Amino acid sequence: MMGKTVLHLKYLGRDSWDRPVYMDDEGVVWKDVDPRAEHKASLCTSVNNEFDGEPDADMWCFEKYQNVTVVFVPERDVW
Repeated sequence: MMGKTVLHLKYLGRDSWDRPVYMDDEGVVWKDVDPRAEHKASLCTSVNNEFDGEPDADMWCFEKYQNVTVVFVPERDVW
């Protein structure tokens, strides 16, 4: 993702815990673990990169995702 400043997350639906699930252009599955409208998205990878996997590592833990702008396609799903 070198030099890339925008991360597009395509909405896939909600998992069995009602968390919004997204996939980026590289096929990484992300979950918004705090999808309240009044809060900033709290994005985590998913264990085994599975739709219904448990949330794993926070996006901020990965150097390659530092300072990226997240764009939700078509939009962020919130509670």
